[in-house]
Amino acid sequence: MEINHYEFEYGEYGETTGVTINLRGFDILRFNNISKGTAFSIEERIRLKLSGYLPFRVKTLEEQVQNSLDIIAKKENDIEKFIYIRSLYDRNVVLAHAVIASDVTQFLPIIYTPTVGLACQQYSSMFRRANGIHLFPDNIDYAEYILANYTDKDIRVAVVTDNQGILGLGDQGAGGIPICLGKLMLYTQGAGIAPWHCLPISLDVGTDNQTLLDDPGYLGWRNKRLTGEAYDRFIEKFVNAFKKVFPKALCQWEDFSKQTAFSVRDKYLDQVISFNDDIQGTGSITLAGILAAMKSKNESLTDQVFLVNGAGAGGVGIAEQIWTELIEQGMDETAARKRIFTMDSKGVVTTDRDLEPYKHKFAQDPADLPWLKTQADNTLKNAILQAKVTVLIGTSGQTGCFDPSIVDAMMQISKKPVILPLSNPTTNAEALPKDLYQWSNGQALVATGSPFAPVTHNGKSYRIGQMNNAFVFPGIGLGIVASGATRVLPVFFSAAAHAVAGFISDQDLADGILCPPLDQLREVSIAVAKQVGAEAINAGVTGDGCAFSRFKHNNDPERLNTLIDHMVWNPVYY
Repeated sequence: MEINHYEFEYGEYGETTGVTINLRGFDILRFNNISKGTAFSIEERIRLKLSGYLPFRVKTLEEQVQNSLDIIAKKENDIEKFIYIRSLYDRNVVLAHAVIASDVTQFLPIIYTPTVGLACQQYSSMFRRANGIHLFPDNIDYAEYILANYTDKDIRVAVVTDNQGILGLGDQGAGGIPICLGKLMLYTQGAGIAPWHCLPISLDVGTDNQTLLDDPGYLGWRNKRLTGEAYDRFIEKFVNAFKKVFPKALCQWEDFSKQTAFSVRDKYLDQVISFNDDIQGTGSITLAGILAAMKSKNESLTDQVFLVNGAGAGGVGIAEQIWTELIEQGMDETAARKRIFTMDSKGVVTTDRDLEPYKHKFAQDPADLPWLKTQADNTLKNAILQAKVTVLIGTSGQTGCFDPSIVDAMMQISKKPVILPLSNPTTNAEALPKDLYQWSNGQALVATGSPFAPVTHNGKSYRIGQMNNAFVFPGIGLGIVASGATRVLPVFFSAAAHAVAGFISDQDLADGILCPPLDQLREVSIAVAKQVGAEAINAGVTGDGCAFSRFKHNNDPERLNTLIDHMVWNPVYY
């Protein structure tokens, strides 16, 4: 077999067992997937002609990790820590992931939300080394050639962004690719999908961010963002190239904006194995928290009334997932839809308004809302009181909009209301958890989208559950890859939600905590993968067995579980 610099070896279950290289000397140290740095043994240094390129001391991986942790501890702020971890990743993938795995609770907010937002804003000035693929109008016609020539050939998951809907920041032009890099690091940390199976892709179709266009240091395609037919042609060219080069890989759409997110997801659902995490992943983790809340207060999901304050891609995605689950639990489609209210800047979304297409599904008929007579009636507080909302979800990005009057309104409807300020980053949260505990006298069931410190109420400390998509999308991806699923079905996200909710301890439920701790990310991800893979088998969409392994699960869930357990990669040197 012809080897291009290096090639990983796999066991019968698709797990990485070693690496074969046709490099010698300093060139080995240039490739972050295979470099061990100072951990190359004396025998390896002689055999690989590394003698003289490294200092005398041979370190263990554990010693390298501790050295890196000592350096990180001295960094002044989180963006400096982010830069160090990314540079470490560029030198030595195994070491970088071993450092993150040493304390995933500490490092997840650094490699992803909220610190990654700063990295997106500073991308052009922070650029040090090429990571992933950048496609833009000047090279999109050669997309197939570019993808086929990527260093790593066995791509199993790609995270793809058009950079327009970056979390809480909007259009960041070419600067959105750190989001893809961060998400893929979580695929590895959570589900153990090895870094060389991951591909970040930026679809740089321009930017409407004038600050970037005016910046002489901006690295992106310096034009206004493509729209209409030009944009559609660009996406079509990418999809055609991707499915030809990586026909069995999962394509996760990331940070597309509002209507574009839905139209791209829906158009290509049957052409590439794909989903949109901002829509479906957000819906899945939110449903998981709501299911936990139902366990905590011993109530039925079908007895609740839901209000999603913020009708963007994430908000409507949450409404979709709740609606799907209500139907699964026996409600008919119309009745389920009437239980879900969405609100945007103009108030409750109703059918008599001129709406963007993606908002239509959960627009309420004003004839069913006799209390909504004038614009003065169309407030968040009035909607809560009149619709008798028991579950309030914030995806608006409007800081502080869940104020004491809103909590009081929720308390009038339910003794233990569910209040979820999910907007990212932390500064955009609709309310602070400590305030929600205080205003509700500890009765509200609270979870957030961003990480918050524990809250002390009446002398007891409460961990704040973070509804982090990282609990669902890595496991969903592994379940799809391991099962050989040829389509991504809505039931996968319901299965993921139930798997996550099942991981919350009885003590946490008793304390009203709605998400597992982040240090259980790996265990939760594996459980999600197994449930998603089982759903793929049950739905008959698994093709001819695992798409990336000689091992065939033969549509046997137990054999699939064995496959998943073996496929999971851990950061160790080969």
